[in-house]
Amino acid sequence: MSVTSEGGEATVLGTLQNKSLRTRYSARTDTIAIIIQQFDAPSLRLYYGANAPTLPNGLIGVPTDPIPTVCAWTGIYIDGENIFALYAPKAEIYRNDDFAAADTESLAGLPIGVKPLVHGTNTWTYAITPLGTIDMVEATIATAGSPGTYSPPGAIPPADLAELRAEVTAAPVTAWTTGQRVVLGDQSDAHWDGDSWESGQAG
Repeated sequence: MSVTSEGGEATVLGTLQNKSLRTRYSARTDTIAIIIQQFDAPSLRLYYGANAPTLPNGLIGVPTDPIPTVCAWTGIYIDGENIFALYAPKAEIYRNDDFAAADTESLAGLPIGVKPLVHGTNTWTYAITPLGTIDMVEATIATAGSPGTYSPPGAIPPADLAELRAEVTAAPVTAWTTGQRVVLGDQSDAHWDGDSWESGQAG
């Protein structure tokens, strides 16, 4: 794994009295580079594009205008009892380098880049756990909003509608109003209709 950045250029601002009053930095975008060793259909689509079609003969077609996969992403690294993790509630995933099989001894892999994006009203793009000090917490409550939020703070959203139905309680328990929703880990929306979790936003 490696992390590269774009942006962050510094501009020195001054006045007639003070030529170096303060420094302003432009927005910075990080890309987390990883190599995946699986060559199944989902992995190939992360590399070649989310719109890579399945052909009639079962092969994966390489699209002429690839579209990055947009989803939530979590990377967990375990070293004995220590855990280091990164979490992006929204990220673009796409190829990060050319594929190469250098020799027959090395493991082949698909180099992909994870570019964290701002999700909803967040003021951050991704989160990092201090080494071995923070446990990843699953969401237990979803509060209505546009989009809504999960509790406890910093909790991981349910991966999909099935996990939402199995593990999360709605707040309020009455039917949510028009437009209210929560965003799931697969980037789909869901709402509470007063009786059960359903897909899409409340109507």
